[in-house]
Amino acid sequence: MAESKVRKAAAPKAEPVVKKAAGKPAVKPAVKPRKPESHLAMVRRARKINRELAELYPYAHPELDFENPFQLLVATVLSAQTTDLRVNQTTPALFATYPTPEDMAAANPEELEEIIRPTGFFRNKAKSLIGLSIALRDEFGGEVPGRLADLVTLPGVGRKTANVVLGNAFGVPGITVDTHFGRLARRFGWTAEEDPVKVEAAVAEIFPKSEWTMLSHRVVFHGRRICHSQKPACGACPIAPLCPAYGEGVTDPEKARKLLKYEMGGQPGQRLRPPADFPGEAAARADAVAHQGQVADAAVADAAVAE
Repeated sequence: MAESKVRKAAAPKAEPVVKKAAGKPAVKPAVKPRKPESHLAMVRRARKINRELAELYPYAHPELDFENPFQLLVATVLSAQTTDLRVNQTTPALFATYPTPEDMAAANPEELEEIIRPTGFFRNKAKSLIGLSIALRDEFGGEVPGRLADLVTLPGVGRKTANVVLGNAFGVPGITVDTHFGRLARRFGWTAEEDPVKVEAAVAEIFPKSEWTMLSHRVVFHGRRICHSQKPACGACPIAPLCPAYGEGVTDPEKARKLLKYEMGGQPGQRLRPPADFPGEAAARADAVAHQGQVADAAVADAAVAE
């Protein structure tokens, strides 16, 4: 009995059995490390990404509805912490009530807050809108200035908002570093910086100034449609071979395609009044149908009153 116990104790331990689900490997396969990349190689790869994004999104543009610099400035301030679609649904009533900086400067705060409430953080945003409108009225003759140094002095306006306005209302090149742009700039290996100002400076050294505004639109479009924050659709990404972060998201092509958003996923974009060459006209049509329904309802109500 003693000898049996000794032999049992001395016997080598059996390797633990690793259970695995059917069709799945028990151990995650190692990712093949990428070769070190020189700065010149990174710049060439970055510019190739920009060219391919230009082919993928030839219609890239700001997704906020606007008709003049003041409307774009206001819409961009409202877009913080919400979607452009939500802003586009809110601004028609806003601009109908306050069409000029002078009108908005004299706004009753509570009334303004109620209009912009759907965009979130409405009290702070209302304070910024009234403040920047007062500044435009008193310091810039009621006109939105076309210089970065002037724009960033307005309440609620930082470099991101200023670059949006400069690039799209005045044709002045600028890099718009929002959450999408910063995320993709790091995934693409253009910079490791987290601070938006440092990201802007790093990317500005990679691309010619003439490309800055359109580069911003293309990268933001890609971030919203394919390279999402939580589940990037790597398996459906046309620039996957150029991306050092490939594999962070879903790589199965079929599963990845189900993650695509907006026109890439067969749905309209965020603009309710998109440019004629933008493939998101469905949003405009949906808005028109809703408007027609409202008109019909109003007609029925008028008829009932007449009776």
